[in-house]
Amino acid sequence: MRLAALALALGLWYLVLPVSILTDLGFLVLIAAVLLGKYFDLIYPVPYPGLSLAILGHIALIHMTVLVLLLERRVHETGFGFVPNRREWRIGALHYVGFLPVGALIALPLKAVHLVPPAPLWKTAGTFLGFLLVIALFEEFLFRGVLQQWLEEWTWNRTAALLIASAVFGLAHLWFRGFPNWRWALIAAALGWFCGHARNQAGSIRASVVTHALVVTTWRAFFV
Repeated sequence: MRLAALALALGLWYLVLPVSILTDLGFLVLIAAVLLGKYFDLIYPVPYPGLSLAILGHIALIHMTVLVLLLERRVHETGFGFVPNRREWRIGALHYVGFLPVGALIALPLKAVHLVPPAPLWKTAGTFLGFLLVIALFEEFLFRGVLQQWLEEWTWNRTAALLIASAVFGLAHLWFRGFPNWRWALIAAALGWFCGHARNQAGSIRASVVTHALVVTTWRAFFV
């Protein structure tokens, strides 16, 4: 019943409510509340210690959100897709390289990360593919493809939209590893700027997905 209620709320949102700034923001707030409020924990109880099934709900949420925004809200084409082209790989990789010194200057003095022995290659490859095809793709679709695009329309200012979307992306990470995690919020805001800039330069979120996936893979491979 909880899962059906969520599906109905998302699926009927733009069929019942008129398209406006308030309804658009309300839709994004609903998504955030579901994720941050651990809505799926009661739907998918943990069968064994350390084995969480809530990821099934998260994947369902990804499907529902993307379908509603693309088919009902009719957001403009954002480049949502699983295979970046050569230009998007290049732009995404360059922004990844640009972020590394900035991220290090923020994370290391704040002791937000600690160096560890490199993770096995198979695990690193799996992390990269998981973020490239699922997690980073969804987050970039929401923050860069949807929110940043809407902010450009609302403010008529691409620079302001990039800065605001980056700040919101940072604030969304306040709940990471315990609230309020200001260290990760600052790191995420910086990453959000590089991802948003990659999206602007390429004209597609697939470039920002590459940047995002490479950064997270590097962190998980060499740091904790």
